[in-house]
Amino acid sequence: MTAHERAELAAQYKLTGGCNCCQAVVKAFSDTTHIDESVLQQLAAGFASGMGCMEATCGALIGAGMIAGLQTNGNKTAQLSRKIHARFKELSGATICKELKGVGTGTVLCACEDCVRNAVLALEEALSVAEAAQHKDAPTAASACSPTKRPTMAESAIV
Repeated sequence: MTAHERAELAAQYKLTGGCNCCQAVVKAFSDTTHIDESVLQQLAAGFASGMGCMEATCGALIGAGMIAGLQTNGNKTAQLSRKIHARFKELSGATICKELKGVGTGTVLCACEDCVRNAVLALEEALSVAEAAQHKDAPTAASACSPTKRPTMAESAIV
């Protein structure tokens, strides 16, 4: 599934009314995790309306962070989350639910279904950049012998 297809799937989950923003994001990635979809939805249930009050971080962004943790097994997830956060802010105009919905200003910066799309796209982008960097750092056949890898006797004899 492409990033845009996954973003549209998440938006549809939100638009049907059966999911809050956080749930829509995690549900759209349920096929990439080892966790049952219903369990993911239960975990994400408390993050509606910017954690229930609109004064906090957008639930869609929180869902992206949750999936980032699962996708990275918790390794360097904070770095990835910072990238997701920055990209989401670029795409959406803010990261706080109250600001996104225009509470107090009357100007909606980003509708919920668009926040969900943007969170998915920001996550997919950050994951692909992280994956590319990981492959770049992976040893190649030409560089498999490093100072940390000592050759065996058989390898030393081959000259």
